[in-house]
Amino acid sequence: MADQGTQSAGKPQAGIPARRSAIAMLDQIHEGRLMAELIGSGMLDRLDAPDRARAQRLASDTLRGLERADRVLKKHLNKVPPLTVLNALRLGTVELCNGGAAHGVVNDLVQIIGRHKHYGHLKGLVNAVLRKVAATGPEQWAALRVPRMPKWLRSPLADAWGAEAMLAMEAAHFAGAPLDLSVKGDAEAVAQAVGGKVLPTGSVRVADAGQVSALAGFEAGDWWVQDAAAAIPARLLQVQAGTRVLDLCAAPGGKTLQLAATGADVTAVDISDSRLGRLRENLARTGLTATVQAGDVLELQGSWPAILLDAPCSATGTIRRHPDLPHAKDGSEFGALIALQTRMIDHAWGLLEAGGRMVYCTCSLLPDEGEVQVIEALTRHGDMSVDRDALAAPGINVEWTTEEGGLRLRPDYWAELDGMDGFYIAVLRKER
Repeated sequence: MADQGTQSAGKPQAGIPARRSAIAMLDQIHEGRLMAELIGSGMLDRLDAPDRARAQRLASDTLRGLERADRVLKKHLNKVPPLTVLNALRLGTVELCNGGAAHGVVNDLVQIIGRHKHYGHLKGLVNAVLRKVAATGPEQWAALRVPRMPKWLRSPLADAWGAEAMLAMEAAHFAGAPLDLSVKGDAEAVAQAVGGKVLPTGSVRVADAGQVSALAGFEAGDWWVQDAAAAIPARLLQVQAGTRVLDLCAAPGGKTLQLAATGADVTAVDISDSRLGRLRENLARTGLTATVQAGDVLELQGSWPAILLDAPCSATGTIRRHPDLPHAKDGSEFGALIALQTRMIDHAWGLLEAGGRMVYCTCSLLPDEGEVQVIEALTRHGDMSVDRDALAAPGINVEWTTEEGGLRLRPDYWAELDGMDGFYIAVLRKER
């Protein structure tokens, strides 16, 4: 979790750029912006690759431990300081309570705040508070409860899955996520090369991966980053070489790459041309081929024998990897997203050929974005049925199957393997 020092050979104060950028991201996230959006807009572009990775890790660790950090800091603050200073203290507290070297952490954060044009006069506060945290914080940290999700999200998830499952999911969120890879060829060979392990569903998992682009096989295009749960929908579609496949809402493109790797004739569509940029880069890096087009899914015309619809959703299933989401969002967009999903299902169904198969999926933990959507779609479309047999795939636990025949994945599943993202997946078949 923590950067252990501030200096490396030939590079004094090596921790400052990453810590300064992490604090800036935390400030923006608390103003309602997502980390992916910030990174996509170039916020970290001036950093070198190791510092970019370190800044993201520091910000993510701080967000996961935010509740604990605030509880540790409360006894040392008479009043809440400005947000930037508070986020510096939070970052420092998380680092110090997880083994960070006090000298490096405290000195860097004192310098960062000391150089701030508005808050430089508060560097003494930062120094005093973090010195106290270094002395007593680690013991207090270990005794605190697992951080909880905000009430706007916790309440509907507890209603859906129960209190025990809610606590297990929060524990999974706090633990964070290892790096998962989908591979073009031999998963065992890739696992050996990157120091990982092959999961039951075929993904490769790497603990403490560090800088992704430095891993073996990155330049050669042997793999791409994709959570193991996110890799299941494309596998369940079971396309063959030469099959025409439509991948809707395709960006950032992991599922497109999977489908292309089977030799299928893939058309990938997403409304955001900028987000499709990563897909184009990964297609070039991996040597895979797909037709990529920016456009509104709801305006698309044509017909395909196989469709994958990864609909826009609340992304509540990805919090273990994206701990910024509960802090940047408030749930107010849920209703609009659910309505959009319904429209997309209906439009995509019109694009599917008779006898074809469509996978509907969302990276959401909310039944209204998964199970309920499919139940209601079945009532609207008399030619739609759920293909339960498609779920009999390697690594799929029968206990994950839902009443209507879909697949419910949760962060607390695979606890012995360090978890997975939350997903809902259904394979739908159109009558001839």
